[in-house]
Amino acid sequence: MHGEYKVPGGKLVVVDLDTADGMLRGVRVAGDFFLEPDEAIEAIDAALEGAPADTDATALASRIDAALPAGTVMYGLTSEGIAVAVRRALARATDWTDYDWQVIHAAPESPALHMALDEVLTTEVAAGRRPPTLRIWEWGAPAVVIGSFQSLRNEVDPAGTERHGITVVRRISGGGAMFIEPGNTITYSLSVPEALVKGLTFADSYAYLDDWVLGALGDLGVKAWYQPLNDIATDTGKIAGAAQKRVVSGRGAVLHHVTMAYDIDADKMLDVLRIGREKLSDKGTRSAKKRVDPLRRQTGLSREAVIERMIASFRGRYGLTEGRVTEEEMARARELAATKFSSRAWTARVP
Repeated sequence: MHGEYKVPGGKLVVVDLDTADGMLRGVRVAGDFFLEPDEAIEAIDAALEGAPADTDATALASRIDAALPAGTVMYGLTSEGIAVAVRRALARATDWTDYDWQVIHAAPESPALHMALDEVLTTEVAAGRRPPTLRIWEWGAPAVVIGSFQSLRNEVDPAGTERHGITVVRRISGGGAMFIEPGNTITYSLSVPEALVKGLTFADSYAYLDDWVLGALGDLGVKAWYQPLNDIATDTGKIAGAAQKRVVSGRGAVLHHVTMAYDIDADKMLDVLRIGREKLSDKGTRSAKKRVDPLRRQTGLSREAVIERMIASFRGRYGLTEGRVTEEEMARARELAATKFSSRAWTARVP
């Protein structure tokens, strides 16, 4: 069995192992990390050898920590990262490079249709009828997108949305509200097979699925990092937020979508969203205006150029072929947009 895991902000950990009588056997840990002293790698292998195959990642990490020689130093490596790689090997998780990825970057669509496309395309991936897909959104209208479990009245000021002509929609994933203006936002979705995140906790899957975009931002000269649970941040502020939804039908799939601030009208955002002091207090800032640091200022590039470079970065890592939404997928999405995502019953399901 073979498992791989890139430690967030660190290096790749590779684990090869077998099992016999419910125990780990022939464990070999490798990777492009740095580790001192040399014998620490042997201690890690020995600590994992003979462990029950159903040992969770926390307990595996504890075994490793207890076995490390005094003074061991890890660079780009953690005991927890090794343990996750072991669990992924046992779960027979797949890797990014195991798939033929498809990218969809089409004309602007309505907010409701974007919500529906996420549901339809991810369901198609779960059914095995669609390859893993990176979809870049183009917005046809300004919007506020609230999380699946948010209260509509607590998050959105109806007078503000009416004043600015903003549509409110509810997505199928959890998380917080997003303020969207066409041309000022970069939004993308990853619809991936569940096998890609097997062996990862829910929290770890966020970091894992965000890793490629951190690399893409680095290519743009933006030093960014994953900030648990679902933010992407820089030294000068948050630039993106992620959300996920699991589809349990078929082979299973995960929807992971991210909204990045390219530019933002902070005054308008505050006029539309009811962002309370309590919500801001755990972000270490007193003003919502300081929470988002647009990519336009950090990169000096047009929005289109940023998107092109992001796609090129993904293609360079994992490969991408140009794709499209099929006629059948679009028909189902349009029906869902009309019957579900444009309905008051769905949008105000948590009043």
